[in-house]
Amino acid sequence: MGMKRRRMGGEYKALSVAALRRGVGVGGPGGLGGSGAGSGSGSAGGYADWRERLYGPLREEGLFPWDRMYGEEYAVASVVSVSAALRTEIAEATERLGRVFNRTLHMARLGEPALFEALGLPEATWRAVRVYVSESLPTVIGRFDFAETPRGLKMLELNSDTPTSVVEAYAVNGRVCELVGMGNPNAGMTSHLREAFTGAAVAYAAAGFAVDRVAFSALDWHEEDAGTTRYLLAQSGLEGRFVPLSDLRVYEDRLCEWKDGRHEPIDLLYRLHAMEKLAEDEDEEDGYPTGAHVLDLLARGRLCSINPPSALLAQTKAFQALIWNLHAAGDGGFFTQEEHEAIEAYMLPTYLEESSLAGVRPYVTKPVLGREGGAVTLYGADGAVQERDGEVNYWEQPMVVQEQVDLPVVELETERGVERGRMLWGSFLTGGKASAIVARAGGRITGNLSYYVPIGLE
Repeated sequence: MGMKRRRMGGEYKALSVAALRRGVGVGGPGGLGGSGAGSGSGSAGGYADWRERLYGPLREEGLFPWDRMYGEEYAVASVVSVSAALRTEIAEATERLGRVFNRTLHMARLGEPALFEALGLPEATWRAVRVYVSESLPTVIGRFDFAETPRGLKMLELNSDTPTSVVEAYAVNGRVCELVGMGNPNAGMTSHLREAFTGAAVAYAAAGFAVDRVAFSALDWHEEDAGTTRYLLAQSGLEGRFVPLSDLRVYEDRLCEWKDGRHEPIDLLYRLHAMEKLAEDEDEEDGYPTGAHVLDLLARGRLCSINPPSALLAQTKAFQALIWNLHAAGDGGFFTQEEHEAIEAYMLPTYLEESSLAGVRPYVTKPVLGREGGAVTLYGADGAVQERDGEVNYWEQPMVVQEQVDLPVVELETERGVERGRMLWGSFLTGGKASAIVARAGGRITGNLSYYVPIGLE
């Protein structure tokens, strides 16, 4: 692609911990003075000390207490550099695809129930997904995931309903870059969060929704979800409060917070709770379909939410198949020429039928509403299984079939020594514009145990 990158034989190479420590004047024990990605890996104490210097203060102040997850290292102390050219390309791809998704979304939300069924949406969501914030926004805050390939960036999915890695991208990355003396590719972008959230509230109010009583809600016992939600509340510019999901009630045809023995109505809800999960929520005592009632409130305008219900349309991977089908068919002028070019450049052929790619090229099957690599299977062109997710979730869902691409390899220093992982780039679409980026490294299937990798500008 002609871009100047920090590469090693076609692979990313993380800046060595030894080099980073020297750059900030941190002394270290023997074995940290060499060069290369593996320097310092022979001294577990050296790496552990450096990692604690990076993440200990963030953990103690409560900003990022999930630097370890499930008893394993999640945030590594290695840093990968990104060129200004690649940073610009990711932003351009994000905004161009954002326009493609937005155009398709506002056609799809007016569709018949048969379309919603084909997209894999739970029936309880069908009326609610017609509700949107603004005709210019497919979502208030979403995250595209990109693979960097020899053919350029290729988008794998859009997390438009409940994206995470927010704190890592908007807060943690800058703190790490400041400590190691590198430029932060996300500098100044926390303002995008305030603009997006306040803009959504203004748009809802202009459409006649009540927005006075604001609540931000997530599982309070889940460090990542609760921490992400509290961070977004602090950055949103909205006068709201954090409400655990367990304190939400449906009372007298309103969503309320149960507080001090009273039901406090909520007008505007930010929820880090997937809408398809909301559709399944029932009262533990009597089985009342609480989630379906909340979706009905959204559909009738008695509650508004961020992200908007319509964002679930863009979340389903079957939506990518819809876009690709419209593109491949020529669509009778639905997409502009620029949008066709963006689809061709950044999207992968995606279908609802496995026969569309089997026997032609390597492909992957994914559940339409799966997350974190759940129920993903990689196949060769001959249809033979190459790799399959080992978790139990999402296998019951309808699947899409997508052309397979390999993620580039990165070498990282970790608590286990030098490891090789596959790099996945996340790029936030916030308030309709390209915003912060984040990097993760894992296996060929990027699962929930993948590493968070800080990134700095070359």
